[in-house]
Amino acid sequence: MTLTLVQRSLLEKVAQDNGFDVPETAVDPWLSFASTQVPLRLWLGAMDDAWLVAFSQPAVAAELLPLTGETSAALPSGAAAAGRVADLMQLHRVVRRAYQLSGTLPDELFHLFERVTKDLPQTTEVERLTVQRVGQDLFREGLLRYWEGRCAVTGLSEPELLRASHIRPWAKCETAQERLNVFNGILLAVHLDAAFDRGFITFEDGGRMVISSALSPEDSQRLGLNPGLSLTRIDPLHRTALAWHRANCFRGRVSKADDLRG
Repeated sequence: MTLTLVQRSLLEKVAQDNGFDVPETAVDPWLSFASTQVPLRLWLGAMDDAWLVAFSQPAVAAELLPLTGETSAALPSGAAAAGRVADLMQLHRVVRRAYQLSGTLPDELFHLFERVTKDLPQTTEVERLTVQRVGQDLFREGLLRYWEGRCAVTGLSEPELLRASHIRPWAKCETAQERLNVFNGILLAVHLDAAFDRGFITFEDGGRMVISSALSPEDSQRLGLNPGLSLTRIDPLHRTALAWHRANCFRGRVSKADDLRG
């Protein structure tokens, strides 16, 4: 199927508006795009009254294909997977999300950290702390992109009130790759970050919040904690780190109130 001039124009706008600013060779029904900012290669197309999208990065495709339907279109060369959406609004959403994820999955933060710090000295403690700060800043930027700038529990969107919470703490990670793994982190509002860091709350594999009996019901209420809270989404890759947090950071069993309400 050959794309019309209108379809081409609309697809080029979707790509440009969402960070894919390098057009590549087109092979019907696909237009191909790259980005000067992220490593993902993207294909957009149209077929049978639907819009098509394909991704070069398997990890990005795995995150986004649940938002799309199946397509019978042949995969373009170099694509890991493809899907279809019904309208341009959803196509914009999927492509924007692909851009956000591409710089973080699966190990892009670590690769960026290596590039940024390869020439930085690390002889003295001050120099090592400087390198550590670079890594922590990259981790925060990555979590802001992954969680779309919102607390993973409450939806709070004020950046100054959000913290990049390591699930397995920075000091407990064995490698820089683990420290900078976006699935070893959750973007949380400051009060939830403090409670999570100190082991007063944790999360089940399904994302449901668990409240420690070490925190009084009165203080739980003051913090706005209740057993109905949960992560807005969770990837299976979060579960290994969450299991570690429950075993090593969480302060004991859930509260009686949680038992009764859960």
